[in-house]
Amino acid sequence: MELTVGPNQFFWKPEDWSASYEALATAPVARIVLGELVCSKRLPFYQNRIPAAIEMLRAAGKDVVVTSLALITLKRERKLAAELAEAGVEVEINDLSMLAYLPTETPFSVGPLVNVYNEGTLAWLAARGATSICLPPELPLEQVRALARLGRDLGVAIEVWGHGRVPLAISGRCYHARLHGRTKDNCQFACEDDPDGLDVATLEGQKFLAMNGVQTLSDSFACADHQIETLQQAGVSRLRLSPQSGDFAAICALYRARVDGKADRGTVAAALRLTHPDIRLSDGFLTGASGAAWSGGRAES
Repeated sequence: MELTVGPNQFFWKPEDWSASYEALATAPVARIVLGELVCSKRLPFYQNRIPAAIEMLRAAGKDVVVTSLALITLKRERKLAAELAEAGVEVEINDLSMLAYLPTETPFSVGPLVNVYNEGTLAWLAARGATSICLPPELPLEQVRALARLGRDLGVAIEVWGHGRVPLAISGRCYHARLHGRTKDNCQFACEDDPDGLDVATLEGQKFLAMNGVQTLSDSFACADHQIETLQQAGVSRLRLSPQSGDFAAICALYRARVDGKADRGTVAAALRLTHPDIRLSDGFLTGASGAAWSGGRAES
């Protein structure tokens, strides 16, 4: 099973953005998706750094992919989509409208924000040119197994969300801007102050979501630590790790050790609790329980 680093969902300072990919150049991951997924307004801050990052990562032997936006609506976003298709780098689509800019013979990847819930959708995307599909993170193991079987038959690599705050929704409105009394067009990039998303609590003070500009995320951080062997047996080709602040390359190394059988079940979770004691872990979507459920809770208590 390979490891994929998904696109950074958050808005980091350009220097931090570049440093994260410099660290990933030597991390034990095979595939890296970079670019802007959430908000096109963020892109100008680091857009000129992307070509150098691609060159560096390719020189390090990584398979490099660029992501489309999750929601393509504005004229300038359509222009960006067309330019992305002509950039000479494999594209991961997270909005089906991106297919309008890709020639039918062009191979592409599919990100987790495209609703690949059944065999018919997977087969249609494969016929259109998809060579790799990251399944939506809310799928239970039974569906993952079925889609992995079909992916194997069709020659499509099947990837599962393995780590990081789970993407739940994309909106036309910006929560961060509204929270600070600003309009979306004059947001002043308030999301930069929350490098792992902004916690959202109920009126009773219980955390249950996180906001990231126009994106809604889970409060908990998905962690496939206790599901690695099951996913391997299901025929999953790749595990996706979503970047977070801190030493993310070290997190990647822990998952590599787990996938290779060099670390025991629970090793990743234990390390995460040491370095990030305030986060909650979850794998409930995979186990079929509520998404926020954590199968490691009993073993760790």
